[in-house]
Amino acid sequence: MDILDILRKDQDLWNLYTRKEEYNSDLRDKYDRFPYYASSSRNIFEPIVSKYLIEHGYHVEYPEEKSFAVCLTHDVDHISIPFLPKAGLAIREFQQGRFSEFSHSIAEIFSKKELWRNFSDILALEEIYGARSSFYFMVQNPGEQDYTYDIEDCEMIMGEISDRGWGVGLHGGHTSYNDPVDMRGRKQRIEKVLNKKVVGYRNHYLRFRVPSTWEHLCDAGFLYDTTFGYADCVGFRNGMCHPFKPFNLITQHEIDILEFPLTIMDRTIEQFMNLDAPRAWELTKRLIDTVSELHGVITLLWHNNNLQGQKRKFYEKILGYCLEKGAWMTSGEEICLWWQKNV
Repeated sequence: MDILDILRKDQDLWNLYTRKEEYNSDLRDKYDRFPYYASSSRNIFEPIVSKYLIEHGYHVEYPEEKSFAVCLTHDVDHISIPFLPKAGLAIREFQQGRFSEFSHSIAEIFSKKELWRNFSDILALEEIYGARSSFYFMVQNPGEQDYTYDIEDCEMIMGEISDRGWGVGLHGGHTSYNDPVDMRGRKQRIEKVLNKKVVGYRNHYLRFRVPSTWEHLCDAGFLYDTTFGYADCVGFRNGMCHPFKPFNLITQHEIDILEFPLTIMDRTIEQFMNLDAPRAWELTKRLIDTVSELHGVITLLWHNNNLQGQKRKFYEKILGYCLEKGAWMTSGEEICLWWQKNV
């Protein structure tokens, strides 16, 4: 089924799907991101483009007759933190009344285990629910903005993740989204360490330009991207809750890369939307139910350094709920390869 022909019949949906309003917009935040508050499309919690496609015969089936898919992802901004930041974190948690997290941080300070070197724990947690995920590692140099670790020191970590069947992707640097040379260079460097082709991508801080970032990703040899979501609001940026190949309105051609639109990021809920736990769960559950009804793919981003205490319990609650609903919970790589063969 040619979804482009279907969508062209409705100009408003076509404009939303292609994100036409972002092409020449000067409304950008300090990270050069087009924010939700600047968008003319306000129905962010409803994937109206996917709904339209379903109504016109679009249908997706998943392995083992699963009803929908969950693309689980983790951005690895940090591997570990030294003593003073650990102590500062504990103090902030105590001052904010987050006593469960405070107790955990204190225990970590006096243990030999590094606070955020928790990859094996994450894999073990997801394995309980029959799930897999993708980890996106940064490739930075000393002195660069947000440099926290060398990718060459992550060979064993990434090797364990990959060998056990989870995914490893590139978390592009601050300028990568707009610099194809930089993007390719970082891709080559992580592939050298992993000794394996890297096919998945998400840019740091969700920095993105429509449609040029997609073109750069395609030219660099990536198969899929998971950046395309709003930092300031969860939901469906272009009305899609299914993976799609973007359409370039300038060249009038489809771009050969599969986009998994990012639906929910942990920091969006906490920092931008400032939702407490009950309201965060109510909205998360609503979005999961919506994607389930449309047999779509919901993409979740939980940072590896955001999986302690109550935040870990929240993530586990998501896994449990999706398991109950019959979801296929897996990595971006696995969904991408399956999508290429079956959709």
